[in-house]
Amino acid sequence: MIDDAFRTVVPRYAGPFVALYSRLGLSPNHVTFIGFALAILASFAVARGQGWVALLLWWVSRIADGTDGHYARRSGRATAFGAYLDIVLDMAAYGAMVIGFAAAEPELASRWTAMLFLYVLCITTALALGAQEERLARPARDDRGLRLGAGLAEGGETGIAYSVFLLFPAWLPVTTAIWVGVLALTVVLRTILASRLLR
Repeated sequence: MIDDAFRTVVPRYAGPFVALYSRLGLSPNHVTFIGFALAILASFAVARGQGWVALLLWWVSRIADGTDGHYARRSGRATAFGAYLDIVLDMAAYGAMVIGFAAAEPELASRWTAMLFLYVLCITTALALGAQEERLARPARDDRGLRLGAGLAEGGETGIAYSVFLLFPAWLPVTTAIWVGVLALTVVLRTILASRLLR
């Protein structure tokens, strides 16, 4: 939901990151892998109860994730494989963080399991709707290399949810329930949208 707004802001502030990546001789896929590696480190920090470390690593990883595609397009190195890699490692990063939270807070195992299950449905519905919209030649919402259907919970909302989990651990019984509800609502609303657009 907030990802579209974020994408309009990225070009204004991505310049220093693009310059840094270029100076270091990184390819766009290198940046994608670095973002993923930082997210994995964040998940280990979560599991060890190092909330502030995890929060910092997570958002640095998301900066890499948010600028790799822009770097690819600006440098003329955007590829279909890069778009594929981006979404696969995004979902792996989201899942790894849930595993880290589950290790730190095992008493909420049912919530973490529900999140992982709903992430599968969220990405499946997003990809399925995006593919059908592309087949019907509907206008794209953005310039991503891989088309995803619109939804309530996307990358930005996920980052905010994880930040709330880390900043307010005492509230986890409530915040995790809310996030599970948001993910479930995303699947339902996207399916309703698909039924209206694709019939």
